[in-house]
Amino acid sequence: MVVLNKIYTRTGDSGKTALGNGERVAKYSGRVTAYGTVDELNSFVGVARLEAEGEMDAALSRIQNDLFDLGADLCRPDMDKDAEADYPPLRMAPAQIERLEAEIDTMNADLEPLRSFILPGGAPLAAHLHVCRTVSRRAERLAVELTNMEPVNVAAVTYLNRLSDWFFVAARVANNGGKDDVLWVPGANR
Repeated sequence: MVVLNKIYTRTGDSGKTALGNGERVAKYSGRVTAYGTVDELNSFVGVARLEAEGEMDAALSRIQNDLFDLGADLCRPDMDKDAEADYPPLRMAPAQIERLEAEIDTMNADLEPLRSFILPGGAPLAAHLHVCRTVSRRAERLAVELTNMEPVNVAAVTYLNRLSDWFFVAARVANNGGKDDVLWVPGANR
């Protein structure tokens, strides 16, 4: 259980922060940058929810919770020591990826196939979801970069990859089932 009685601790004033295992690292470390970007993404999802209703809002709520799970996973290095931890570290699970895939398939079933790339925009919710998509892609790139430096849960990286796809399809749904997608016209302004 998390208890936050005091919000500022002054322990980060020197430019270091604690990871989930207590290790102190620079705030610009690859691991902190990766889970910090996941936190940023979660904030953008919160903004998108201002425009969402019904099942879309419920799905975004599930994603926000998953993103906290993902941040907890990324902030905990030493995957090989999970069994030795005082409490089992929270790790992303294949079931979370499978849920995203099922939701993508359901949303995509009623959409017309794309014949052009689309520009981010359209309805306000779609525009917000496109921002979420691009921040998700950045978080994925940072997580992949982190895998070149130290072990990372493969499910964490895969989740981010699927999530950006989810946001893309959800943005099309928010654009009147794709009917109001803004299509790219190559060379239109030459």
